[in-house]
Amino acid sequence: MTETTQSLFETRPPSTLAESAFVSLYGWVYEHSPWVAHQLYERGIAKNLDNPAALADAMAAIVNGAVDDDKLSLLRAHPDLAGKLALADLTESSQSEQKGAGLDQCTPGELARFTELNDLYKQKFGFPFIFAVKGFHRTDILEAFERRVKNDPETEFNEAITQVHRIAKLRLEAL
Repeated sequence: MTETTQSLFETRPPSTLAESAFVSLYGWVYEHSPWVAHQLYERGIAKNLDNPAALADAMAAIVNGAVDDDKLSLLRAHPDLAGKLALADLTESSQSEQKGAGLDQCTPGELARFTELNDLYKQKFGFPFIFAVKGFHRTDILEAFERRVKNDPETEFNEAITQVHRIAKLRLEAL
């Protein structure tokens, strides 16, 4: 944790924030989906949500309770792994997470395989492959990609949502 962010979380607990401040501070946790933070705020932010684990669970409950179209939009808001790393459309968090897994250092063969799998996966499932990369090496991620592209649509939709929740929880814990 950085001292500044830790201090901010301690000095400005979620339960004390106005909606605009809450969404500004936590709306990015789910990639390009501030609606999660908006809906949570509308339901009420009690003191028991003033820690990363409880806040992550509450935000996950918002997503889990959403209609499938909203979940699909959330999944589609995520970038391709490795494929678009050089482009400016990655959020700072996504870029940092992908670099941390070594996805910016793919060999030409790995990059070609990621690109091929990204295209196959999106064609099959209608959203990009999502994997909470923190703590994994690019070769582990590529192996998971190879396995998961063989899943049926319902299994993979649920796995992608699980991965999105893991990403959000890791982002909150990093605060």
